[in-house]
Amino acid sequence: MAHIVTDTIRGVRLPALGDLLRRIGLGLGAARQRHRLAELDETMLRDIGLTRDEALAEARRPVWDVPQTWLR
Repeated sequence: MAHIVTDTIRGVRLPALGDLLRRIGLGLGAARQRHRLAELDETMLRDIGLTRDEALAEARRPVWDVPQTWLR
């Protein structure tokens, strides 16, 4: 049985606010991981099967561009 929350904070429905905060957290986490990926040396990148160009391309993705599987 689904529970529907009807409370609001300044006109924003709480489920919508919670989803927004969750997505912001996911985006910041992705940005942190991408930054660290860009800092890996050639040996580490080779170990995970990436080239420097692939790692940098991933690191340049925008913060809101997270895998769809994370949004479930």
